[in-house]
Amino acid sequence: RDKLNKYGRPLLGCTIKPKLGLSAKNYGRACYECLRGGLDFTKDDENVNSQPFMRWRDRFVFCAEALYKAQAETGEIKGHYLNATAGTCEEMIKRAVFARELGVPIVMHDYLTGGFTANTSLSHYCRDNGLLLHIHRAMHAVIDRQKNHGMHFRVLAKALRLSGGDHIHSGTV
Repeated sequence: RDKLNKYGRPLLGCTIKPKLGLSAKNYGRACYECLRGGLDFTKDDENVNSQPFMRWRDRFVFCAEALYKAQAETGEIKGHYLNATAGTCEEMIKRAVFARELGVPIVMHDYLTGGFTANTSLSHYCRDNGLLLHIHRAMHAVIDRQKNHGMHFRVLAKALRLSGGDHIHSGTV
């Protein structure tokens, strides 16, 4: 709330759909339309990473442009959760650095895809550099939806908060 300067009401956001198939430019346009239309934030879906039709760097640039254009037109602070999840911690941090350079206030990480240690490393970078970290639960069901093994999502969510996530995509528990 402090980053968005919004109090006394629910925050309203959405995940951009379709999750796959848009060019980076069209994806940015969808972000702009949502933010300009009144949403407080938009976010990447967990599958939106760096595909040949929409590379991560291009998506980051177009989403940042959408964010700033919507802010200028509405006079409100807006946000977009850029998915920094990558195949290595080094690449993930590189993406977070680029997001910070663009001035985007929040990045997102898929903790099971990226790993718990990567999650903690990214949270340290975010904390040291003024970024918020959104933790996504992609593939959580392999751990928390099984009857005979695993753990309850509340335990998993607590571990992710302890590892440095500012907020967690929890869905229904």
